[in-house]
Amino acid sequence: MRYRSRVTAPAAALLGTATALTVGSPARAAGTGGRTGEPGPETLGDPVFPALGNDGYCVSSYLLDLAYDPTTKLVESTATLRIRTTAALTRFSLDALGLDVRSVSVCDSPAGWEQADEKLRITPARPLPENAAATVRVTYSADPRRTLPHTAWVPTPDGFAICPQPNSAHTVFPCNDHPSDKAAFSFRLTVPAGLSAVANGLLTGTETLDDGRTAYTYRSLSPIATELVQITVGDYVIKDRQGPHGLPLRDVVPSARAAALEPALALTPGLVTWLEDRLGAFPFETYGLLPCNSDDPKAFDFTGLETQTLTLYKPNFLLQEEKKIGSHMMHELVHSWFGNLVSPATWADLWLNEGHADFYGLLYRYERGWTDSLGYSTFEDRMKYTYGLGDQWRHDSGPVAAPNAVNLFDSQRYTGGVLVLYALRQVVGEDVFHTIERAFLDRYRNSSATTEDYIAIASEISGQDLSGFLRDWLYGTKTPRMPGHPDWTVTPVTSSLMAPHSRRGGHWHENSATL
Repeated sequence: MRYRSRVTAPAAALLGTATALTVGSPARAAGTGGRTGEPGPETLGDPVFPALGNDGYCVSSYLLDLAYDPTTKLVESTATLRIRTTAALTRFSLDALGLDVRSVSVCDSPAGWEQADEKLRITPARPLPENAAATVRVTYSADPRRTLPHTAWVPTPDGFAICPQPNSAHTVFPCNDHPSDKAAFSFRLTVPAGLSAVANGLLTGTETLDDGRTAYTYRSLSPIATELVQITVGDYVIKDRQGPHGLPLRDVVPSARAAALEPALALTPGLVTWLEDRLGAFPFETYGLLPCNSDDPKAFDFTGLETQTLTLYKPNFLLQEEKKIGSHMMHELVHSWFGNLVSPATWADLWLNEGHADFYGLLYRYERGWTDSLGYSTFEDRMKYTYGLGDQWRHDSGPVAAPNAVNLFDSQRYTGGVLVLYALRQVVGEDVFHTIERAFLDRYRNSSATTEDYIAIASEISGQDLSGFLRDWLYGTKTPRMPGHPDWTVTPVTSSLMAPHSRRGGHWHENSATL
């Protein structure tokens, strides 16, 4: 199955209106007058989540229109997708779970539909020819409190937030739920008086309706992977401040905790400045934190999640002193580049996100003289310790770039990924390493990339074939020798030390070396 690594058209060009596009007359088999095309495959063949995503089309844009009722706690919704087919289709599917679908249309004509497992199968009135643009509209309702096998909803006392990573955006809206199919997003969020609603990107307007409710509209200026969408409703105050080079920063903070959270929020400008010096200008139109108005461990089993332009956090975590939270805040900020600007082409490529986030988070920590959770105060000492665990982690959690759904968020993808990057830097030197990093980000910005893409960039920039070296580190069952440290040794493998984690579907940043 192919993976799509592509640049999506700018959101501003795609989301000017919600008007349906017109599809021309479908091609017909010569002499038969019959329907042409085939049902689109209900998978993109992801090696970690093989049922996730759908083939036969790419999504250009999403318009999500959600209205929250605090009395019923339900969300009434319309999702409008603009797609372009990559094959002639008699039927196609979207990922959808736990959504009460009421109607589906394709190009303004009613379409047949059925829900099966985690798919919404759609049969348009006429087949869609290859390379056709079409608008798909789905009306539905959702209950954020519904019990599902996995869910993105985080119910709060006054509303909700969402944490779609890795495979749960389709519990909030029907979509092609895979990071290889990034798209433009705009939002219209309607809430009663006294509540605020916020989503990715910039606020483009507010409207007071006749019944006293307020409709907020947001638009992202860059494409977003479905796992990085954020929509939140609650009693929030919006705190604006200026970042480096005029970057607008906005934090979405529970009103009752705004003063207490201010010391953590005030750290962001300095974090951005430090990282821009290493990775280049911040890649999006805004950034900020969303301390979700809940610390319920049943609904929120992770520390932070890098939803694009608005990082989700447990509020209590951010109430700690700077040396306890600073490197993790850096970890989440790094995801704006690694994970958001350049998304993983498959979930097996997750180490590109988490390894880089921990790498720079640790650099930031040790520059400030803060010890980590294991008591180490230098990068080299932490890497020597991690190197000793290399064979054990490969035994328990697989190679760095070969996870499965159970161990996807184990430490191997985090600190194990850091060890790979450290080894690369040892071989090519610090200056070439930083050139590799920026070249990779520039080459695949606003798109998705594979591990092989990173290997190719590293070889190209360094002027040496690093494919064998990096593949040994990323896919080998034994830990290679560490360049520059012939004295480092690997501890022999014993019984399993890394027990699989039970996850609700969020981000296990408790595994992060930056905590």
